[in-house]
Amino acid sequence: MASETATLGGGCFWCVEAAFLDLKGVTAVVSGYAGGPQPNPTYKQVCTGSTGHAEVVQVTFDNAAIDYRTILEVFFTVHDPTTLNAQGADVGTQYRSVIYWHTDAQRETALAVIAQLTRDGVWPNPIVTEVAPLPTFYPAEDYHQDYYRRNPYQGYCQAVISPKLGKLRQKHRELLVA
Repeated sequence: MASETATLGGGCFWCVEAAFLDLKGVTAVVSGYAGGPQPNPTYKQVCTGSTGHAEVVQVTFDNAAIDYRTILEVFFTVHDPTTLNAQGADVGTQYRSVIYWHTDAQRETALAVIAQLTRDGVWPNPIVTEVAPLPTFYPAEDYHQDYYRRNPYQGYCQAVISPKLGKLRQKHRELLVA
């Protein structure tokens, strides 16, 4: 198995995490924080928007089963990359759309996917997703991990995450674990 890791932020990490947990070839998904200078930030600190961190997920996958480009295609399906520092009612720099690349090949792929989505007119507004080298990643507190699976009937999960997962199932059904 050739393992690779993607680090992505697309609003609340609960949403992005839930989208990747049931994909074929994904071996781990960890919610966390990246992009700010403060070491070891807490959720409470990141929520203030003052730490500079984004809520992100690290997705570890077998690139023989699912490639990085496909990971990015799923990522762009489950969030709106055209809203600066916001996803729906979640507003602040901690909710920015961001791809933190681990290798030059990931950077090139991310820029190519964004260019293709732009050419295809997938979004009516310009994509504002930040593409930057991976800074230090800090795993979020345990209660944030696997949040949707543990709290599927919680209000936010029902109102925000479930519709995103419906869109994922509709557009990428072939990628889901049976």
